[in-house]
Amino acid sequence: MSTVDKLQALLDQDIEQLGQLKILLEEEKTLLGNADVRGIEPLTEQKNTLLTAIRDRARQKVHLLVEMGFRPDQGHPSRFIRSAGLTELYQRWESAQASLADCHALNQQNSKVVSHLQARLAKLTDIFRGSSSQQKLYGATGQQTSVGQRNMLASA
Repeated sequence: MSTVDKLQALLDQDIEQLGQLKILLEEEKTLLGNADVRGIEPLTEQKNTLLTAIRDRARQKVHLLVEMGFRPDQGHPSRFIRSAGLTELYQRWESAQASLADCHALNQQNSKVVSHLQARLAKLTDIFRGSSSQQKLYGATGQQTSVGQRNMLASA
């Protein structure tokens, strides 16, 4: 099997698994919208498995490209592939990149939903603790913290 054929096979696997990842991210978005925490855990495990496989193939692709004469300091691999006249390989590369961009965008949306849910939970916790009207400052980690005295509504 030639180096080009190996690269094409790896890209085909990437395209397939990025499609699966996209479906998982869409399911995750739905579960986050419904606040279904129990359903998110198995999705996270599946996502991690897919991401590990995609990362491993990324390393393999770089090694194969280097075998073909690609030098990482000379720009993006797609330029190298296109300049080598490998049209079919270039199309697969671009298709994989487009799928990766779609997954990245979905992941960013899910991240925003998680951040919103975390902020809402923090506000509810502050209300429960009786510190909702106090000033807030940002800590070293970027999280908001209350400043001043607190009036506890309840304690456990």
